Amino acid sequence: MKIEQAATQLEALGNATRLNIYRILVRAGAEGLAVGSIQEKLGIPASTLSHHCKRLVDTGLVSQERQATTLICRAEYPAMQALIGYLADECCADGSCPPDQVRRVAMERA
Repeated sequence: MKIEQAATQLEALGNATRLNIYRILVRAGAEGLAVGSIQEKLGIPASTLSHHCKRLVDTGLVSQERQATTLICRAEYPAMQALIGYLADECCADGSCPPDQVRRVAMERA
């Protein structure tokens, strides 16, 4: 992963609403959630949700699929794993902490 991509993804997740949306989608699993369900959970206007979802889609953290009249959002787990890996890969490279342990903990939480 390049630093620009990681920065873009982290910037997108740096917004509290987008981070909340992303966490909801990560919890939902592979089947994802309908936009309407996300809106109910957050209690925000549809236009606001649409704006935030678009940003997450544009960064590759979320995908959307239309099923008839329903728009399903899903967390992109490979993108999440890549971002977590990018953050953990250099852990303690210049220090003395056990990087294998840090990576294992990061992957367990993913």
